[in-house]
Amino acid sequence: MAYFKSVTMKILFLLLVLMHFSCSENETQVTVPEPNSMYFPDIDSQEWESSSPEELDWNSDAIDPLYDFLQQNNTRAFIVLKEGKIVLENYWGTTIQNTSEFDKNSNWYWASAGKTLTAFLMGIAQENNVLSIEDSSSTYLGSGWTSLEDDQERLIKIKHQLTMTTGLNYLVDDLNCTEPECLTYKTPPGTQWFYHNATYSLLRDIIENASGTSYNLFTDQKIEMKIGMNGSWIQSDYNKIYWSTARDMARFGLLVLNKGVWDREVILNDSTYFSDMVTTSQDLNPSYGFLWWLNGKETLIPPGFTSALAYPLASNAPEDLIAGMGRNGQFLDVIPSQNLVVIRMGEAPDDALVPINFHNDMWNYLNAIIF
Repeated sequence: MAYFKSVTMKILFLLLVLMHFSCSENETQVTVPEPNSMYFPDIDSQEWESSSPEELDWNSDAIDPLYDFLQQNNTRAFIVLKEGKIVLENYWGTTIQNTSEFDKNSNWYWASAGKTLTAFLMGIAQENNVLSIEDSSSTYLGSGWTSLEDDQERLIKIKHQLTMTTGLNYLVDDLNCTEPECLTYKTPPGTQWFYHNATYSLLRDIIENASGTSYNLFTDQKIEMKIGMNGSWIQSDYNKIYWSTARDMARFGLLVLNKGVWDREVILNDSTYFSDMVTTSQDLNPSYGFLWWLNGKETLIPPGFTSALAYPLASNAPEDLIAGMGRNGQFLDVIPSQNLVVIRMGEAPDDALVPINFHNDMWNYLNAIIF
């Protein structure tokens, strides 16, 4: 009897262990959602369903003042999605080449808003066991990618590059320069936050070297072809800048709004990485995730600043807003609580590195329409 009791207890113990690991694994995976009210445009079509402001009980009288504000501030494209459907969409001015009117088929640069694509791609690369963000960056960039001593250089992880906490010196002539002589020591990794573009740019080299695939092809295979995007990374000095239509940016915003799932196809399956990407990633700048800006935090270190300011990213916007933000006012806003995506592309509205004040004012006009 004692023997059978012992065997039974061992079996129960093994079952409990298996259940534990099964549950732990499931906690990090995206569950494919049941069909819901979210709309997704067909990946092989330019057709896109719309909702009218009136049927959403929005204030239509406040739309023209918003459009006047956007036009006066050099906007080229503006889109608002509600539950995936287009509610507001307008275009102004001409293309970069000044050869035609800007419209839904015109391409524009994302600038640093494209960092959000890289963050998403990094999650896919990690999920596919191509790399780990806890790996030393030297694993994929080789020894000597900075001017640091080898032991200092090896302490810099991919995660530090994703969170702008490499500790590399920002007192250099060109913050875009990725040459070793431009990447010098200032503090240990994880002890300093600064918006350092060069360390971001090197993430593309990490993905290319780890995957053995060009950055454009990796982007196409892992995101674009799966959600109907048709953009491209184009070399510009030390950077590669993503170019696409405003609707392509809206497609990516919709993918992020739905937590990495397009319709019922899971594009990014690691829910833990996704959550980490869009929440505070370190203690130095609460308003920053993995290359995403976060609203609703008590302090913010904007691009170009070395210390925190005691206000949130956009006081006029919903607190749960997450944003991709780029030079000259390229904005990709995702607001989960409202099932909203807001896109703004255009020329600079002011002389700020990233026009945060313009972004906040834009939300003041949007509030008059939506809330």
